[in-house]
Amino acid sequence: MAKKQEAAKTIRVTQIGSTIGRPDKQRATLIGLGLNKLHRTRELQDSPEVRGMLTTVAHLVRWEEI
Repeated sequence: MAKKQEAAKTIRVTQIGSTIGRPDKQRATLIGLGLNKLHRTRELQDSPEVRGMLTTVAHLVRWEEI
């Protein structure tokens, strides 16, 4: 029997903090997430890589599972 494919989980990420005065690593992480201006929102697949990036910039973003 064929197994049902589970739908990939999604995370909605919104930038709520500015990158002014932040280390280059945090700026690069936000760009990697597809965020570079305040109040921009992206929907990303839930993966360990994305979760790690979110912990790096947790104070600059708001996220929720969809």
